[in-house]
Amino acid sequence: MAEETAEQKLARLEAENRALRQQVERKPGQLRLKVSEKGGLSLYGLGRFPVTLYKEQWTRLLDHAEEIRSFLKDNDQQLKAKQ
Repeated sequence: MAEETAEQKLARLEAENRALRQQVERKPGQLRLKVSEKGGLSLYGLGRFPVTLYKEQWTRLLDHAEEIRSFLKDNDQQLKAKQ
């Protein structure tokens, strides 16, 4: 593998710096996505722990988004909201 030039190293370090700054600038509760070590999609920002599903599971869940919204609306009085 060829050694990186000074320009390549600078570009790589600047990209890493930008990524780190974005992580610090995130607001609490802001949703973010990440590919897990096992290849699943993790959604951060909903609670203490991420929600991790494989792509087929996310697709299946998203396909039922309207049904879930309707259920939430129909059962609003029984469901609790986090304050």
